Amino acid sequence: MLLLLAYVALVYVASRFPDVVVDDPNSKVVEAPRLTPTFLGGAYYALPIFVLVWNLMVRTEDLDRLSPALSAFWATIAMIIVALTHRPLKAMFRGSADSVSVQTRTSWHDFVAGLESGARNMIGIGVATGAAGIIVGTISLTGAHQIIGQVIEAIAGDNLMILLLLVAVLSLILGMGLPTTANYIVVSSLMAPVIVSVGAQSGLIVPLIAVHLFVFYFGILADDTPPVGLAAYAAAAISRGDPIKTGIVGFSYDIRTALLPFMFIFNTDLLLIDVGPAKAALVFLVSLIAMLVFAAVTQGYFIAKSRKWETVILLLVVFMLFRPDFLLDQWQERYAETNGPAALAALEELPVGSTARLRISAPDFDTGEVGTITLAYTAEAEGTGLERLEAVGLTVLQSDGILTLEEPFPGTPYFEQLANDYDFYGDTPAQIEAVAVENDRMPKEIFFIPALLILLVIVAIQRPRATQPAF
Repeated sequence: MLLLLAYVALVYVASRFPDVVVDDPNSKVVEAPRLTPTFLGGAYYALPIFVLVWNLMVRTEDLDRLSPALSAFWATIAMIIVALTHRPLKAMFRGSADSVSVQTRTSWHDFVAGLESGARNMIGIGVATGAAGIIVGTISLTGAHQIIGQVIEAIAGDNLMILLLLVAVLSLILGMGLPTTANYIVVSSLMAPVIVSVGAQSGLIVPLIAVHLFVFYFGILADDTPPVGLAAYAAAAISRGDPIKTGIVGFSYDIRTALLPFMFIFNTDLLLIDVGPAKAALVFLVSLIAMLVFAAVTQGYFIAKSRKWETVILLLVVFMLFRPDFLLDQWQERYAETNGPAALAALEELPVGSTARLRISAPDFDTGEVGTITLAYTAEAEGTGLERLEAVGLTVLQSDGILTLEEPFPGTPYFEQLANDYDFYGDTPAQIEAVAVENDRMPKEIFFIPALLILLVIVAIQRPRATQPAF
């Protein structure tokens, strides 16, 4: 109801302004329309996007977030309603009763034309998606995707940074020459599971959307990465320059922003996951400052041309703003680990809605070597530790202080993560080694204060040199 009222109100506001006339493409002189009438006259077009984002990201006490497919469905319904009703509503608000029927027919014709145009545009996307499906299917059938994960795991070992760097390079290679849609399908199908599975063995647990944004960022970066660089070739055709040199220069600029996808992994607050409005505003402001300072570092110029030691300090400021949790981890332990009966007691005392980490050791299904994997557990109901584990499909047998784990049942939350890769019937039993519960610590945002104070000191030092030329 509120959405409907907002739509009617926005259409009423739009009716107070004249409709924007489409420019003649053959005209030699084209004037840009005024900002305010254009913005207010078309603000209601943003409502379907609002419906999509709300259903995808916003969660209330009564409603859960919808799936991507269902969110797109409701956004499409909202778009159809807007397309069919905005013209007759504006005609009615303008007092043109005779033109309401005319505008209704016009809206219907525009709607049909939009469906035809959308179908034509989807042809190219469908072909690209089909080609990407062939690539993904071929690699999956041959088992090459498992080999990729094993190779990365062998090279990276337990080092998360090496793991992420290898995935970034492979995403660059896989994304070369692919259009956007096909690019996402390939890198998300082949590289995202590597971060999820191999990262879990090293204790890295991040939301899936952060992993997808990470691999997709570097996949898209392939558009101007030589020697393929389709975007570089298009830009060189316009500028009449050398495509390889254009790609090298473009890549040198783009790679400076490669810090951002790593922040998606290590600081999920940037994605506004489980972040309230007040904290979201703080994250936006601090991230804006951090990005501006990082741009100043890469350019060597802040308020004035930066000296080397000033550049180092500015880099420290960027790190403190982007990764305050790293500094807090050095000061206070993030998790308190327990094992055996104490681990079950910790799970029993875990408040409903809180999360914990389960570190599980089990022999590999193929090699028999004992490995570890870290899983995220969220307490959904009250109960003992054993009852809470049983509720998510983890059957645990307690004997001599050891929590032996049986194979999860199909359809339970952790079945795919455990049953497909680990052997639960070998000589070495699978067990829950430890349960890690997050400690009650000071807020990590406390480190924003010294970072901003250091930044103000740099501003004060560079201020007298601000009149000097940059180069």
